[in-house]
Amino acid sequence: MTFETAPRTPAVQTKLPSVGTTIFTVMSALASETGAVNLGQGFPDFDCDPRLVQAVTDAMTSGLNQYPPMAGVPALREAVSAKVEALYGRSYDPGAEVTVTAGATQAIITAILAVVRPGDEVIVLEPCYDSYVPNIELAGGTVVRVPLVPGSFRPDFEAIAAAMTPRTRAILVNSPHNPSATVWTREEMLQLQDLLAPTDVLLISDEVYEHMVFDGQPHQSAARFAGLAARAFIVSSFGKTYHVTGWKVGYVLAPAALSAEFRKVHQFNVFTVNTPVQHGLAAYMADSRPYLELPGFYQRKRDLFREGLARTRLRMLPSQGSYFQCVDISAVSDLREDEFCQWLTREIGVAAIPLSAFYGDGFDQRVVRFCYAKKDETLNQALQRLARL
Repeated sequence: MTFETAPRTPAVQTKLPSVGTTIFTVMSALASETGAVNLGQGFPDFDCDPRLVQAVTDAMTSGLNQYPPMAGVPALREAVSAKVEALYGRSYDPGAEVTVTAGATQAIITAILAVVRPGDEVIVLEPCYDSYVPNIELAGGTVVRVPLVPGSFRPDFEAIAAAMTPRTRAILVNSPHNPSATVWTREEMLQLQDLLAPTDVLLISDEVYEHMVFDGQPHQSAARFAGLAARAFIVSSFGKTYHVTGWKVGYVLAPAALSAEFRKVHQFNVFTVNTPVQHGLAAYMADSRPYLELPGFYQRKRDLFREGLARTRLRMLPSQGSYFQCVDISAVSDLREDEFCQWLTREIGVAAIPLSAFYGDGFDQRVVRFCYAKKDETLNQALQRLARL
């Protein structure tokens, strides 16, 4: 005799027990539900250069639609290498030291999986982008959280040095910084170089906002510093630079030995990246103006947004780079950051992100983040609403 049983899904023990719905998903859904202006998630609401779309279209129609080389289309890797040498003075071999990735997020987890083993420690500087910690946990590593200085969000080198142990495998650094919009100085990069020099600690340098540094200041890429470049995976994003975040294409620069390990993992998690988009980007990069003019483009938006915020009781923090503006809400509300963002979305009609979401312990310092990578009319609409504060 046979007995019918109901279909059963086997239980799975989660590898990421602390991961749930992200604050970005929550706030975007609330913004959509309430009709609020969404200055929460970090992506533009304007289109890219039509010439870039045409370059990708041309690649598609000319038959460039099959697998490219695993490490990326050679012309694109050559264009990246030439750009980096021109801007930062360091030559990366396009064949062995430049790898095209499916966005910066894939680049970061690939670097971590390539070098971090169970028991290794990885230092993250909080507040930090939300993929870093789960990436380390998936690799079996131990996350070591070191806070940036509250208020200024500058690196605390004494705290970083105190956190380093013989088990420290890598440190993650992000400049220009998401969420605080601070930019590391040359002096700070030199301090990091000196701190790491006697160690075997690797550097993962998240530089996706490299072309958004304002007020005439240069971006201090790890590529500028021989002692950092020799131990670094440097990550950047075509999506951020060219207003095409949904295309999910980025790249990693690393010395040949590190790139070889990176590519072993890259080959077996994505293998390779969208062919016509790579060819289109390579053709588009022949003109350097789009990325050279990007600081001025976003600085104008920053200044427009800050001019409007000055008419509110929100206290602006510096926005030295990226496309974010943080504000202190203390003069406006006694609510916690997350509660304030909910209230702001429902009652004022503007969505923001609490900085507490970027800390493992939910540290609340009464600061929230806006994104000003928006059309002027979007920013003006948001500012009209925020003027009520």
